[in-house]
Amino acid sequence: MLNLAKKLFPINRSISGKGVRKTLKILKKKIPNLKIKNFKSNTKVFDWRIPLEWKINDAFILAPSGKKICEFKKNNLHVVGYSVPINKYLKLNELKNKIYTFPNDKTAIPYVTSYYKKDWGFCLSEREKNKLSEKGKYKAFIDSQHLKGKLNYGEVVIKGKSKKEIFFSTYICHPSMANNEISGPVLLTYLAKWIGGKSRKFSYRFIFIPETIGSIAYLSKNLKIMKKNIFAGFNVTCVGDNRTFSFLPSKYGNSLSDRASLKILKKYVKKFKIYDWSQRGSDERQYCSPGIDLPISSIMRSKYGSYKEYHSSLDKIGSVVTSKGLNRSLFVYKKLVNYFENSNFPVSTKLCEPFLTRYNLYETLSVKKDAPGDIVNVLTWCDGNNTIEDISKINNISLTKTKKILKILKKKNLTKY
Repeated sequence: MLNLAKKLFPINRSISGKGVRKTLKILKKKIPNLKIKNFKSNTKVFDWRIPLEWKINDAFILAPSGKKICEFKKNNLHVVGYSVPINKYLKLNELKNKIYTFPNDKTAIPYVTSYYKKDWGFCLSEREKNKLSEKGKYKAFIDSQHLKGKLNYGEVVIKGKSKKEIFFSTYICHPSMANNEISGPVLLTYLAKWIGGKSRKFSYRFIFIPETIGSIAYLSKNLKIMKKNIFAGFNVTCVGDNRTFSFLPSKYGNSLSDRASLKILKKYVKKFKIYDWSQRGSDERQYCSPGIDLPISSIMRSKYGSYKEYHSSLDKIGSVVTSKGLNRSLFVYKKLVNYFENSNFPVSTKLCEPFLTRYNLYETLSVKKDAPGDIVNVLTWCDGNNTIEDISKINNISLTKTKKILKILKKKNLTKY
């Protein structure tokens, strides 16, 4: 995984363009069944439109002495993402207004973008910006284009015995940042290879997309089948460092994804940080938005925005992302998959409560009671979103008795797994 991360790291990615396509082609060599698809520029997707494709060839600032500063070819973070072309001379005080720095560390180059408003700019460490003092005019040069093209994404669907899907999403739109960008695609590449290595009970859907606009576009095309088939899902990002584990639940915090994540984390990680929905910030926003309402949560290491190297040139392989961090994260996600594969999720075969008397499962004489009874209580939670253990715990009925009731219900063809 670390070797793949090193290969992907230097590529200049954005929400569209050559860097995204190159990234996807590298991933496809690892997972040959990855399908590379696209949306054309200006395509309407819900309330958004696919932006024009961005192409950049070179960028730099030329000091009065002739020295080059903020060279794109030396570090792709030096240029504000999606910058329009510029070729003009400015005074130093004018230029400094277009140079962005990272407030939390004077040595870091920040990651800055302007996707949906025409603008331009450069990024530099605070220390280097403060060194700019030459008198005279500075040349700001950005050789870029915005053209009608494509927004590319990758998709892998691994079919299991059931049409019910477990969904994994990660993004491929940031330039050279290891944990925030590279770790998610790397982990999902190896998770997909592992899942596809043998027959599975459930189906699995993996997507590699540009953040925000990619998930919105994908949902606009696939929402119907996603709503029908996905019963658990995860937005995978920031999984490469070896610090803490973090958990961000879905919007209401009670989905199967949430419960499964907490079970796995409590069993295999012990200590981890739990965030709430108000602290969201990635594609879970789209997957859990009104009308979409998919059960998507996130298991991360250091959550985006919570570690000092986030969105800067300090987010590197080795100092932040490590083999140990990636492998431990993959271990947890494998345990999560095994949890689903090894659990049964009873589903009622009848719409509404069945006429249990016809199956000799309910008394014919109506008497005043305090509760519906164990069979009815077990059956009411057979909606495909609860394991047998969940149903036992919810009803405060022993696991042995719950299994016995479910065995009877299955024999009467009232439930299935």
